[in-house]
Amino acid sequence: MKSILESLLFVNEKPIQLFEISRILEIKNKEIKEAVEELKTEYNDRDSGISIVPVAGGYQMYSAPFNEPWVKRMYSRQNKQKLSTASLETLAIIAYKQPITRIEIEQIRGVNVDGVVRKLGELGLIKTAGKKEVVGRPFLYITTRTFLEYFGINTLKDLPNLEEFVNLAEKENIISQEEEKEEKI
Repeated sequence: MKSILESLLFVNEKPIQLFEISRILEIKNKEIKEAVEELKTEYNDRDSGISIVPVAGGYQMYSAPFNEPWVKRMYSRQNKQKLSTASLETLAIIAYKQPITRIEIEQIRGVNVDGVVRKLGELGLIKTAGKKEVVGRPFLYITTRTFLEYFGINTLKDLPNLEEFVNLAEKENIISQEEEKEEKI
């Protein structure tokens, strides 16, 4: 069963839910979860370059975190679609304050976010979740499962606290500057 699980996780670009694996293997979720945990432990024990991570309520294979610098170098230019600073700021506000209206986002950012919200919706990173019970009944926005997958997190509880978020953003900025310097050399 572990061999089959390993193959299923390897060939899928998106996280696989336990119920999906259960349907394919005709085995109970509990048994599958135990097998996934055994695989995770085996990978960790032998310092494998692969790890199995809970993402968006399912499981997905990733490169091991300690290999991040080399993987980043290889895929720094060809990875995911880059989000603009405005998109990232708006997305962060929605992620941390959801459900939230467009007006509330604009009050925090201080600028009009119509285009950014539309683009994030087109990318499937946010969606409407009803309307707020106030005059005008504005739409409420929340993040989606695609958001969790894009950022490689399992639940919103896995978001860094705001202090960690600022430190991470500063670190990413320093790494980007170093990569630009390397390219010029």
